[in-house]
Amino acid sequence: MSLREAAAASSAISPSAVAALFAALGDATRLALVARLGDGHAWSIGQLTHGLDLSRQGVSKHLRVLEQARVVTHARMGRESLYTLEPTRINEARTYLEHVRARWDDARALAVPSS
Repeated sequence: MSLREAAAASSAISPSAVAALFAALGDATRLALVARLGDGHAWSIGQLTHGLDLSRQGVSKHLRVLEQARVVTHARMGRESLYTLEPTRINEARTYLEHVRARWDDARALAVPSS
C-alpha cells in the first residue's frame, strides 16, 4: 500500500472507531480467539473454548466484546452459535497502522541529514 493510499484510507476511519477496535483487541484472550477465527472457518463456543483455561461463559463474554466492536459475527445453527472473523475490521486496523507507519517513516526521512 502506498503512502497516499494509506493516508486516504485512514482518514476514512474515525479515531473513536479505531480506538474501540484496538480496545477490543487489547486483551490476550480475545487475541487468541481472533487468531483461531483467522482460519476462515466458523467456530462454536465449545470449539473456541477447547484448549483455553476459560469456561464457555468466559469465552462468550469475550466474544460479545469482539462482536460489539464488529470484529466477529455469529450465526445460529440449531442450538449453537457459530462465530466468524469479520476481515473488514481487521483490515481497518491494518490500514490505520500502515498510515501511522508511513507517517513515522516520512518523519524519520526528514530528520536524517543529507550528506
